Amino acid sequence: MSSGVPDTNKEQLNVENRKMKVCVATCNRADYSKLAPIMFALRDDPGMELQVVVMGTHLMDDYGSTYRIIQQDGFDVEGYLHTIVRGEDEAAMAESVGLALVKLPDVLTRLKPDLLIVHGDRFDALSLATCAALMNIRILHIEGGEVSGTIDDSIRHSITKLAHYHACCTDRARRRLLSMCEDNDRILLSGCPTYDKLLSCDVTNYDNVLARWAEGANPKEYIVALQHPVTTNIKDSLKMFDLMLDALLDFGVKTVVLFPNIDAGSKEMTRTIRRRGLEHNPNFSLCKHIPYDQFIILMANAGCLIGNSSAGIREAGAFGTPVINLGKRQIGREAGENVLHVKDADTKSKILHAINLQFQKQFPSSHIYGDGRACQRIMKCINKIKKDLDQPIQKSFIFPPIRDTVSQDIDHILETQSALAVDLGGTNLRVAIISQQGEILHKTTEPTPGTYEERMDLLMRMLVEASSKAVELSCRILGIGISTGGRVNPHEGMVLHSTKILEEWSSIDLRTPISNKFHLPVWVENDGNCAALGERKFGKGVGSEDFITLIVGTGIGGGIVLNNELVHGANFCAAELGHITVSMDGPDCMCGSSGCVESYASGLALQREGKKLLDADELLVPGVNLRGEEVTAKHVIQAAQLGNKKAEKVVERACEALGSAVCTLLHTVNPSHIILCGHLAPHYVDGVREVIQRRALPSAANNVQVMVSDLEEPALLGAASIVLEFATRRIY
Repeated sequence: MSSGVPDTNKEQLNVENRKMKVCVATCNRADYSKLAPIMFALRDDPGMELQVVVMGTHLMDDYGSTYRIIQQDGFDVEGYLHTIVRGEDEAAMAESVGLALVKLPDVLTRLKPDLLIVHGDRFDALSLATCAALMNIRILHIEGGEVSGTIDDSIRHSITKLAHYHACCTDRARRRLLSMCEDNDRILLSGCPTYDKLLSCDVTNYDNVLARWAEGANPKEYIVALQHPVTTNIKDSLKMFDLMLDALLDFGVKTVVLFPNIDAGSKEMTRTIRRRGLEHNPNFSLCKHIPYDQFIILMANAGCLIGNSSAGIREAGAFGTPVINLGKRQIGREAGENVLHVKDADTKSKILHAINLQFQKQFPSSHIYGDGRACQRIMKCINKIKKDLDQPIQKSFIFPPIRDTVSQDIDHILETQSALAVDLGGTNLRVAIISQQGEILHKTTEPTPGTYEERMDLLMRMLVEASSKAVELSCRILGIGISTGGRVNPHEGMVLHSTKILEEWSSIDLRTPISNKFHLPVWVENDGNCAALGERKFGKGVGSEDFITLIVGTGIGGGIVLNNELVHGANFCAAELGHITVSMDGPDCMCGSSGCVESYASGLALQREGKKLLDADELLVPGVNLRGEEVTAKHVIQAAQLGNKKAEKVVERACEALGSAVCTLLHTVNPSHIILCGHLAPHYVDGVREVIQRRALPSAANNVQVMVSDLEEPALLGAASIVLEFATRRIY
């Protein structure tokens, strides 16, 4: 007999072969402006089934009955929910949350969405997120991680904790989400969806808009006023609203006043407008709602925007419109130079002075909150979520390191928390077991095979052997970190491209086959970046926020740490330090260019010059014996140390090239430390210091420390550090 309970396991089968059901619930005019671009993109995607739920002030005449805008945009609405309890006070807000929680389960049970998209920081959104979380529905939160300085912060951050995925607008917001212990892999820096429309809108076509909302005014000759109550200090916010109206009346230009939102205190603000008779004042135009397309044009052409709406901080910056932000609402948001804050707006004269300063000024546009491609990124994220629908829904929090509690499990007491680390270089392939303290407990080394198949076979075999050894050593392996040559996308675990040092090593997915075989999390990173991470965790980079690691081995690579963060660059091409050009007509480099520092100072470069000296019978001196070996960089170094003038010149030229590259780095990023790694580092360090003193600006040369790494295997340790950091808190 059927129980009537849905079989969730069956529903997850073949999830990629059916449409993904995405529910977008919109509560008010403001969040619809952010959600509409995503809704259009979902509707146009053949792999998605858009479900729209309309609730909150959309359904209230006092707030413009804005559900009609959604209908006019052609969206099929699956449910209309009246969720607002009138009263416009603190109790009404709380009751509205409760009413929504009573009504939402029926709708979500009927729709059975795979994903619910929730926007922002309103109390309606908190109801949505709470209901979805309790019903095991995945949640994508738009615009989390921001700070505005009111009760909205508490609501926004509460939704963050309930949400499974996050699309944030700025890097600062992303960092806040990380600080709140959210999973880095589930945070998307998308930008604000409204900027997709803002940056493509023709704001010069303003005649009809001004005629409708600012009748008789020309561009830059009117003010837009939009002020909301501050629910944590209603009394002061009402006083500030009264003072703002006094100042606007005195200033005497056309003013478009939008009614406030439904937060506690809004009824008193509306009464203030009525009491002053502003609807009969020809200088004032009162609006319950302005369609967003028209609001953009109105705001872009305003002489000034005044109040405490986020539109002044976010959207207005895209046009350089002057803004006066009154009070402490929005005070925590990132703002452009167009925003003038009046934190203590306690007198009419202060507000009036701010209006005189800002009115009709023109500021450069700022794109702090987006670049016009947010929806594209969000849709890519949603399609990625679709592939994970068969995975457990339980979210994990990434807590900061804390002292472990005493385990009651004897295996945990006896085991050593460790990482499997791989260093895949042009010459050797190394696999090691590394403890949380950076101790290399076991290491094996093999020559790096020349083909992709041989390389992967050897890597798998070495990892299997290391896993078996870990059991013998009572090590609990937390994950696998891989350091490899080439340009790497660490987010996808992909080697994007490599030079000829590693043949057949482009467009390689390392993460998937290794993770599938060993059932462990796998991280992949460029070897130079790994060396920097190793120094930051275990070596001479400990305690330094700005340093550069240079690996001088078979090739030359490195990593850059600025403000205690690894620099990847827009296309993961940052810190390709071996390919800094030091000569316009230098030797050919393995990258296909010429004159790179790698073509002068790498092990392969010294080997090339050594072969030339050997062919000319100018390499061997007493004490240098090849013993049937192929000439290598060590033979050139040895010959130079034994007084071979030709070999000395080769090493001096290598030091000059490497020192010149370091000078470029000093003048570009101004690090406090340069850490040289690799088997050639001890032979170059003095020469590099001498070049810096001779070539670099004194301010750069006198404040940098050039040193040789103490770490035996910096790249291996760096690969391990990624695993060990992620096992406690993802700060990578």
